[in-house]
Amino acid sequence: MNNMQAGSTLHDDRTGVSALGGLSAQARGTSGRLLPEIWMQDGAKRVEQALARLLCAEDDGETELMAAMRYATLHGGKRTRALLCLAAGALADTPAHMLDDVGAAIEMMHACTLVHDDLPAMDDDVLRRGLPTVHVKFGEATAILVGDALQAHAFLTLASLDAPGDNRIALVRELAQAVSAEGAAGGQAMDLSLVGKHVELDRIVAMHRMKSGALVRASVRMGALCAIVEDAAHAALYCALDRYSACFGLALQVVDDILDVTADTATLGKTPGKDAAAQKPTCASIMGLQAARQFALDLLRDAGEAIVPLGPRAERLAQMLQRANAYLFKHAPCA
Repeated sequence: MNNMQAGSTLHDDRTGVSALGGLSAQARGTSGRLLPEIWMQDGAKRVEQALARLLCAEDDGETELMAAMRYATLHGGKRTRALLCLAAGALADTPAHMLDDVGAAIEMMHACTLVHDDLPAMDDDVLRRGLPTVHVKFGEATAILVGDALQAHAFLTLASLDAPGDNRIALVRELAQAVSAEGAAGGQAMDLSLVGKHVELDRIVAMHRMKSGALVRASVRMGALCAIVEDAAHAALYCALDRYSACFGLALQVVDDILDVTADTATLGKTPGKDAAAQKPTCASIMGLQAARQFALDLLRDAGEAIVPLGPRAERLAQMLQRANAYLFKHAPCA
């Protein structure tokens, strides 16, 4: 399945969702447009079910490793990265069950980065998604192993997909790149190196693009890579997706910087004010809250412009932007 089949309507009768984004009549509004709350809720639920299925091995009674892995992945989260994968997958004739497992692998990797970021040697946080962090609940050694195991299980999931070998290799390479020294790991190292320093905005932007933006980019690309080979014939598609994900990923982190200053624990699900307390330079601290907010809005606008050439097939990607905009207006309104 290397070519987009825009007319295909593979349908999943269990959910009313087709692989191409075709929803049953009940899941569409009177205008015929996709209802974002329907496919997002359904997609998040299916990814959650995939995570529960893929992380099902029982512990041997002497360790809590699998219980801690499930705790790290199955207790909340907006599933933004998995939904981006599903939204991009709607551009092609991609089976829903494959997207569910790819989305689950992405969420495992995301959870791995969060568990390790929360460690005392890193960001030293005690709350995540409104619950005690993994190292607080299970101990620091188990938390380190949880991150390691989740990374391994993410790659095992991709390697076991019911897909051609070339597709699986492309997906594994994409996810590995996202968490490499050029991605999340390198971004976290840069983040730690900037503590207490006065730096220019471009350094912060570069760090954000690596630490969190790389996994967002991978999430979008992996949704397409399930079915569409990246070659000269599809260069325009991947160029649009890369611009979209670069803007969207950076916007998400700028919003996070703002909310660290303005939101409470209930909204964040983690301890607010951590960046300032740790003397971390952020977009919000360098630009000021209102300028940072406008920066995020501009990035979301640019992301929307990037996918205009893709037409109606990119509707779900556009709806992800609408959700991000609504979240920003709700939790960080204009002063």
